[in-house]
Amino acid sequence: MPTPKHKLLTPKRRPPPPPPPPATNVVVPEHSPPRPQVYLQKPSPKKNPSKSTILFRRVRSVFRSFPVINPPCKMPVPIHDGHIHGGKQLTGTLFGHRKSRVNLAIQENPRCLPVLVLELSIQTGKLLQDMGLGLVRIALECEKHPYEKIKLIDEPIWTMYCNGRKAGYAVKREATDDDLKVIQMLHAMSMGAGVLPGDAVDSSPEGELTYMRAYFERVTGSKDSETYYMMNPDGNSGPDLSIFFVRV
Repeated sequence: MPTPKHKLLTPKRRPPPPPPPPATNVVVPEHSPPRPQVYLQKPSPKKNPSKSTILFRRVRSVFRSFPVINPPCKMPVPIHDGHIHGGKQLTGTLFGHRKSRVNLAIQENPRCLPVLVLELSIQTGKLLQDMGLGLVRIALECEKHPYEKIKLIDEPIWTMYCNGRKAGYAVKREATDDDLKVIQMLHAMSMGAGVLPGDAVDSSPEGELTYMRAYFERVTGSKDSETYYMMNPDGNSGPDLSIFFVRV
């Protein structure tokens, strides 16, 4: 009796996986460059004025209420040993690309965050060239608003005059990452001038990034006037740059 032949059962194969969906144009968000590490210190907090200071301010305000008699000639600012009598010494830095607008940063000392950053409507190279030729006077004027109580250096925009000629405007702004990067690089320098290396800052078609740092003497005339005098290291020939803040 013949034996029945058994058919070999082949295992069933699993169906292949479905093909992946067609790739779409997915925009991958670009990561912003890391912020520069800033190790600058915060400015010292302002102390409340003492009773003697308050009394002196009241007496001074009484004398200012008297009529002012203009003398026939103006007396020069008294300078002794490179310092102006009654002024406060600060650190000022002029920096910017040669063909772009110059920036002015005022600090309590080179290791502090700036208390004031101004963008002036004059090219950096032009200002440094004028300073090399002689004394430069910059007057910044803004309109007085009697009903607004705002500090003089907190005014947002100024009309700028350079050596008696109108030269556009000056704008106060917050310090950017690029500003802090430059100030951080110069934290060990009290005064000097030069060009920052190309590998330390981003290259720009507006020329090299130049800087000039010096001590400034701040003289406060009133709540509506302040003057910053840049002092020479030798202290003999007086300031090369004077910046006047006036609210009229």
